[in-house]
Amino acid sequence: MEYQGIDYLRKKLAQKQSRVNLRYNYYEMHNAVRDFNIVIPREWNFLKAVLGWSTKAVNAMADRLIFREFGDDNFQLNNIFDMNSRDVFFDSAIVSACIASCCFTYISADETGFPRLQVIDGYDATGIIDPITMMLHEGYAVLERDTQTKAPSLEAWFTAEKTVFNDAKSGLSYSIPNPAPYPLLVPIIYRPDARRPFGHSRITRACMEIQQAALRTLKRSEVTSEFYSFPQKYVTGLSPDNELMDKWKATISSMLQFTKDDEGDHPILGQFTTQSMGPHMEQLKMYASLFAGETGLTLDDLGFVGENPNSAEAIRASHENLRVSARKAQRTFGAGFLNVGYLAACVRDDYPYQRRQFYLTKPKWEPIFEPDASQLSGLGDATMKIQQSFPDYFTEERLHDLTGI
Repeated sequence: MEYQGIDYLRKKLAQKQSRVNLRYNYYEMHNAVRDFNIVIPREWNFLKAVLGWSTKAVNAMADRLIFREFGDDNFQLNNIFDMNSRDVFFDSAIVSACIASCCFTYISADETGFPRLQVIDGYDATGIIDPITMMLHEGYAVLERDTQTKAPSLEAWFTAEKTVFNDAKSGLSYSIPNPAPYPLLVPIIYRPDARRPFGHSRITRACMEIQQAALRTLKRSEVTSEFYSFPQKYVTGLSPDNELMDKWKATISSMLQFTKDDEGDHPILGQFTTQSMGPHMEQLKMYASLFAGETGLTLDDLGFVGENPNSAEAIRASHENLRVSARKAQRTFGAGFLNVGYLAACVRDDYPYQRRQFYLTKPKWEPIFEPDASQLSGLGDATMKIQQSFPDYFTEERLHDLTGI
């Protein structure tokens, strides 16, 4: 397969940047409200409504994916991640991949030749993927941007033979040989499939549309709350010659005086029906139910707390869809992290290992839901019964995988 070149990859990245930037706007709650402007005039566009549902959808998944270690680590991959701030690296990669559907890990060597790992989000990197190994055939990444113009100041083109750097500040281009059999830019992907090998974002189109509808509901409720706090009043029967009264004074005064005219008639006071906040709350709860169903969350997660607190078992049962999605994410993320460790080992040892040499190394994760005291008691009883039938089946490592302890 011939290389497409850096110009092709630049254009490919430009096509995806708007999509990635949109998801980050929803995650960081910078998204604007698309209002219909049917009832609320455009002059009221200064009213802002903000919801963190998309942020919650990403964090609820990412916070439960805790990478522990590589089992049967024949090539000491754990040591590489330990020397690269493993807690920050794994969390950053998982969150970025859940938002943009994928992120990338840039592997380089420090002064001593030890591999360094840097997470690059999908806005600044792309490539042509091998659907079999889930590694890149060639890749492109923006390593640095100008602080003012945001234009790329340092670019890198990754191939299996070398990594080419373009420095916009100095105008120089230089390359570094690649000791690994694949480019040193590894994708970390969330929910890939045959049609979209770079995966799907956790913030789906349905999530964004539901959140937009909920934001419009919040904006309408903000307007309604003004009429709810100060109901509209009216006066009929005033003489045309009567001096107009200040409306603010009429609103806050505790005593008003109206006299009869020469014919004995007097004004009639009235008040319009007070606006209710109930319909807005019901509509917002409806959108919260739709969003929860789309993301595997519950209404409690989105701020609609029930009257009775749930037990740990009930919380786990209500998050069954989230648990299944998290299991799926563990498998795909684990393959990506193993690819990172594989190429990093090639850089460390300056030797082109074969991918099949790492088949024994398996990623291990902490349990998605930590067991509580009652679950530990049940696990203890089940462990004793299994151990009586199959002695020495449960080792310390297997119990750690089951309970996280």
